[in-house]
Amino acid sequence: MSEKEDLVKQKAEAAAKAKAAALAKKQAKAEAAEKPEGEIDIAKQKAEAAAKAKAAALAQKQAKAEAAEKPEGEIDIAKQKAEAAAKAKAAALAKKQAKAEAAEKPEGEVDIAKQKAAAAAKAKAAALAKKQAKEKTAEKPEGEVDIAKQKAAAAAKAKAAALAKKQAKEKTAEKPEGEMDIAKQKAAAAAKAKAAAAAKAKAAAAAKNRTAVQESEEFDTPSEISPNQSKLDQIVSAIESHVGQGALLENYINRLSKDVPTLVANPDTYFSIAKFLRYDEQLDFSYLSELHGTDFESHMEIYVHLHSFKMNQSVALKVKLDRDTPVIPSLVPLWSGANWPECEAYDLLGINFYEHPDLKRILLGEDWKGYPLRKDYEPYDVEV
Repeated sequence: MSEKEDLVKQKAEAAAKAKAAALAKKQAKAEAAEKPEGEIDIAKQKAEAAAKAKAAALAQKQAKAEAAEKPEGEIDIAKQKAEAAAKAKAAALAKKQAKAEAAEKPEGEVDIAKQKAAAAAKAKAAALAKKQAKEKTAEKPEGEVDIAKQKAAAAAKAKAAALAKKQAKEKTAEKPEGEMDIAKQKAAAAAKAKAAAAAKAKAAAAAKNRTAVQESEEFDTPSEISPNQSKLDQIVSAIESHVGQGALLENYINRLSKDVPTLVANPDTYFSIAKFLRYDEQLDFSYLSELHGTDFESHMEIYVHLHSFKMNQSVALKVKLDRDTPVIPSLVPLWSGANWPECEAYDLLGINFYEHPDLKRILLGEDWKGYPLRKDYEPYDVEV
């Protein structure tokens, strides 16, 4: 059939449709004039339904006829266009019906209907997105699928976080100022308690490991004798002769600190031993090079490093203190260089050196709460 004949046929079909529509309209008017109002409405609805059905059947017939003449690629495009048009038409019709129903409903029912409609729309959109994602995933290789999943998960998390933030803001906006302050204080207190518990647990584990390592390393006695062993024996013998047999709790060579002879004093004899080391003519430990304190959680400890130029030898003097009441005599009367180190130990650990000429906080100030180098220290100000 030629192109001209097709055009003539289409014009004839269009004229026939128009004529049939005009005739149907004329008959409908004539019938309506004879019927009462109630029957007219029903007749109109029936006529509209019949017209829609007839138009749909005709459109379907034409689509089939066109599809039979088209190649496969064009049919797919036509199907997609038809589906899109049908969806748009259905959406428009649903919107129109919803508006009509909303106009007849009271305000409360309208809100519920809106919520239901929104929920249904969200569910439908989610289902459609899921379906499209599955179709895309089926077409992608494995590597791209994993990346797509990660992106989708990240997007979902971001969306959930944004929603949670929005809800929190809305709740905050609804609360009076007093309740907001209380909520902030509770949140700050909870954060502080959580941080303190974590710090305490961490410090306890670290202290346990540190003590175990220190004990295993300090008291390890290798087969080779230290070159400072004879000097340690000399110092210990002199102390026991002049101060007393129970003056030292223990003594050893500290292999981790250049084989320095280490003396652990009894708290009651700490000052007497230090005085003997300072003024004995044979020993003459005239120089105090270091003094510091340490919190071992089970006890406090003072470490003093002394040097004798006469013996050309260093020695470490240590003393263990009760952690709850760490009190020990000051060494300032023996070595003036102990002044500031003792103030520092007092400032950061709370160790009290009695008979110190001017014991004070030198870093933090007298109004500071707590001692920062203690393992259980908690800041007084939560924001510090």
